[in-house]
Amino acid sequence: MITIGIDPVAFLNVRWYGIMVALGVAVLILWTLREVRKGANLSYDTVFTAALVGIPSGIVISRLLHVVDVWDYYSQNLGQIVGASGLTIYGAVLGGALAIWIYSKFSNFRFGYFADVVAPGIILAQAIGRVGCTINGCCYGTETFLPWAVVYSHPDSFAPLGIPIHPTQIYEIIALLVIFGILLILKGHFKPDGSLFLIYLGLYSLWRFGISFLRVGTPFLFGLHQAQVIAIIVLAITIFLLAYRTRWVKAESSSEG
Repeated sequence: MITIGIDPVAFLNVRWYGIMVALGVAVLILWTLREVRKGANLSYDTVFTAALVGIPSGIVISRLLHVVDVWDYYSQNLGQIVGASGLTIYGAVLGGALAIWIYSKFSNFRFGYFADVVAPGIILAQAIGRVGCTINGCCYGTETFLPWAVVYSHPDSFAPLGIPIHPTQIYEIIALLVIFGILLILKGHFKPDGSLFLIYLGLYSLWRFGISFLRVGTPFLFGLHQAQVIAIIVLAITIFLLAYRTRWVKAESSSEG
């Protein structure tokens, strides 16, 4: 058994979870700027404006999905609906993507190309965010007596204290880093624009559907968690689009992607 006794609160009322989420967002922006510096056909202004548009939208939709997921609680605590204590990764990614897609319609850049550029950065940011989840004790797994089970001991942890559970956050960090490596290998080898982003969505959705069976959560539909229902929908759409329109190319032909 592995004991996690780290105080989830870094200082004052600021939790390590929030710090890691903010760090993940910063890494995503820096990743995109790095790609621009290496020759990606995007301007710095486009990147910063997309961040200003996508981040607030991602936070709002992320929070909304969380509130819907545990509506039984928030319906009795309406004053707590507005807050940042509960966020969902699907809401953050899909909400941010939707806002940036709308922005692209009023600006001179291709959303699919932009999405391919940022896809590896998104998965890397998610991995950093899961470090915060590990310290926070949220997104915890079901009870297990496997040798690598974790036991939380700090009273401010969101996980049940003294009970050996699956370290699902760590499982996900490993899986996300594997997907990150896969995206780097596949980068520049699929057309048209947006294909790498679809591969990212498909791989993550496949993983998220499976890992949720080891995570404690609230049944949302047909006994599945909300994330699993969204994963099925996203996976169905991405598989269809990839099969219908995506093709392999030998190498990246230009900076246009």
